[in-house]
Amino acid sequence: MTDANKVTIKVNDNGSLRVTGDVVLVDAEGNPFEHKESFSLCRCGASGNKPFCDGTHKSIGFESAPRAKKD
Repeated sequence: MTDANKVTIKVNDNGSLRVTGDVVLVDAEGNPFEHKESFSLCRCGASGNKPFCDGTHKSIGFESAPRAKKD
């Protein structure tokens, strides 16, 4: 896989999962969601537009800032 085809998912502090790249997002039945090349997925569970983030995490005080382990 080249960098041009690489998908990146960034865990934003106290917020969403930011997805960038050429990816297909499907529901439990395999039906694709329409989205742009870069979009945010809800991580707090309170979005009114699931599975996408609508910014609700800011108003409910969602807190989570995990870090990847370094070797």
